[in-house]
Amino acid sequence: MGKYIELNQTNMEETIKEGVVLVDFWAPWCGPCRMLAPAIDQLAQEFEGKAKICKVNTEAEPDLTAKYEIRSIPTILYFKDGKIVDQTIGATTKAKIEEKLNNLI
Repeated sequence: MGKYIELNQTNMEETIKEGVVLVDFWAPWCGPCRMLAPAIDQLAQEFEGKAKICKVNTEAEPDLTAKYEIRSIPTILYFKDGKIVDQTIGATTKAKIEEKLNNLI
């Protein structure tokens, strides 16, 4: 069963360098982030072996948050082979995320 990957300063670069990677920047106190969480969990299962589904807790990882210039949450960055190719800022739907991922695979 697929599970999302919790990213931090140590594993971020290695994780995003290859393939399609979704990174959800979130915080525990963020209502829209909590609403998005079940979709991220489902996507981790559905895209297992096709894309990496990851999360960054902005409270625990302020340096990563600053590095990627995250100004509001939730923000989803889509990487392909280490480069940002798309992003979604604010609440979104699982269907819209799936569409973006499928376009990158």
